[in-house]
Amino acid sequence: MATKSAEPRNIDMDINLTAILLLSTAGFFAGIINTLAGGGSNLTLPALMVLGLPADIANGTNRVAVVLQCIVGVKGFDKHDALDRPAVGPILVPTIIGGLLGALGAVVIPIAHLKPILLLTILAMSTIILIRPSTLAPPEGTPVLSPNNSSTSWWSLFAAGIYGGFVQAGVGFILLAALAGVLRYDLKKANALKMACTLAFTGVALIVFALFDQVAWIPGLIMAAGSMIGANLAVKFAVKSSQNTIKWFLFLMTLVAVVAGFLA
Repeated sequence: MATKSAEPRNIDMDINLTAILLLSTAGFFAGIINTLAGGGSNLTLPALMVLGLPADIANGTNRVAVVLQCIVGVKGFDKHDALDRPAVGPILVPTIIGGLLGALGAVVIPIAHLKPILLLTILAMSTIILIRPSTLAPPEGTPVLSPNNSSTSWWSLFAAGIYGGFVQAGVGFILLAALAGVLRYDLKKANALKMACTLAFTGVALIVFALFDQVAWIPGLIMAAGSMIGANLAVKFAVKSSQNTIKWFLFLMTLVAVVAGFLA
């Protein structure tokens, strides 16, 4: 199998007012969606490619916005005591390992190979939310499990890391399935830990993509500005909302992601 070249590439994008508006707007809504559910990259990746970036460069560039929106999200959730700090370490181990492997794979394997896995996962989540909502939105007082005592959650987080390192789009759904569905966190705390996990493996992935010269920094930072504002607003909404409200927002986003996946 031939690998992609690590030689420097010329990344040409015309940064005009239209591009700035498109990137910042897509980033803003993606920041909200990624903080409360997942699938924001279904907006940002097409925006980057519409402006002329090849798919592999868009995939790497997208990580700039994701890293910065996650920093804002994690700090915001932690400020409102929604982040389970003791659980961060055990949860990050499998996601970081998976993220490194996924990012390395992304430089040699076509992204389309993982699309069926994502669509099946999202379809399963939307069905579960509709039929058995307590599976992904556990009732208040449900005991939380530790990933150290749950091999299922460890491998689920590892798989989420691989997928997130590879393509990013929709990884939030996979993480929520592990954190809420397996470890039994409520959706508010699950979203906080999801942001911490995403920050960790996306940071690793961004380094890998940068080393392979697959990051366009200027459009990435423009998009990140919008994403950070969106993430900040989403955290404020999440900490004030009931789990039922977040659950139905998640359900709506799963349906949107499925439609976007089939249309892509």
